Parts: sequence; C-alpha cells; structure tokens
Amino acid sequence: MRTHIAAAALALLITVPAGAQNAGGFTLSSKEVAAGKQIPQPQAFGGMGCTGSNLSPSLSWKGAPAGTKSFALTVYDPDAPTGSGWWHWVVYNIPASATSLAAGAGDPAKKLLPAGAVQGNTDFGAPGYGGPCPPAGDKPHHYIFTLYALKTDKLDVPAAATAAYVGFNVHANVLGSATFTALYARP
Repeated sequence: MRTHIAAAALALLITVPAGAQNAGGFTLSSKEVAAGKQIPQPQAFGGMGCTGSNLSPSLSWKGAPAGTKSFALTVYDPDAPTGSGWWHWVVYNIPASATSLAAGAGDPAKKLLPAGAVQGNTDFGAPGYGGPCPPAGDKPHHYIFTLYALKTDKLDVPAAATAAYVGFNVHANVLGSATFTALYARP
C-alpha cells in the first residue's frame, strides 16, 4: 500500500510543475461565467449551428504568486470529439500589472486587451475567442478557464503559433495557475 501511495505521489510531482497549483490564494473569476454552471448564451459561439454572440466573458484575478512577470490565459474543452480536445481562447504576454480582461476582449477588432498581450490561434483556425459549440445532443462539455502566472515578461513564439506550441512555452515558465471550469450544452 505504501509503495502505491509513494508511486502516485512521485507521478504527481513529475507531471505537475513545481508551484503550478492554486497556491497562496491565486484566483480567477468572471461576472458572466460561473464555475460549475452553464455558460450563458452570449458567450457561446455564433456559427456551426450555434446561436450565441461569441462574446468573451470578463475575467478578473488576484493573488498572483511573487515573481510573476506576465500572464497567459487558455480556455480548453477536453470533451470535444477530436481526440485532443478543443482550444477556445489563447492569450499570452498579458502584463503582470493587469488584473482583468474586459468582456469582449477576445474580439481582435475591438483591441480591448492590455498593451502587449497577444491572442494565439485557436482550434477555430484564427486568433481570438471562440465560444462553446459542442455537437447537438452531446452531454454538457467542460470548459476549463486557466490563467497562468509566468516567470518571464514575454513568450517568444511565432505569430501563427498553435495553442499547443504556446502551451509548451507557458508550461516551461509557469509559477502558478488559477482555474475554474464551466459547462455548456446546446439549448
């Protein structure tokens, strides 16, 4: 029994970067999207059979770890029937001085992100927020909103980098993370 517990603890240490947990009260929240609840229709995708407004929710955070030099944000659906999930939003190089993103900041045309922040490509094939749009009749999907506190001022990634490429660089520089999960099923 002790061997199994020790092995499980070792596996956890290997897979989770040191300090990458929600340590010290680092929290992420939204006025529009509540943890464990259905994502409202305005935040759902508008297209592919979905009738949302594709409006990115406002997000705010507090309690970032000491030494944070920038932030990165991802929104990911592990339930998408792709074999690899679906990346709905990727933002990086958010300045350490930022404590929020305004509703609608995921629309590149609105230019609402803090200076220097970059939106990476999502699985919709372009930068910017892409709201939930699971297949009709599917069980509710989980949408994981994660803000990463990073130990670098800037991620040096190509402009057309994939979410996985950005994620690799995020995880190489993470000090901690704050996360919540919301749900969405087609009405």
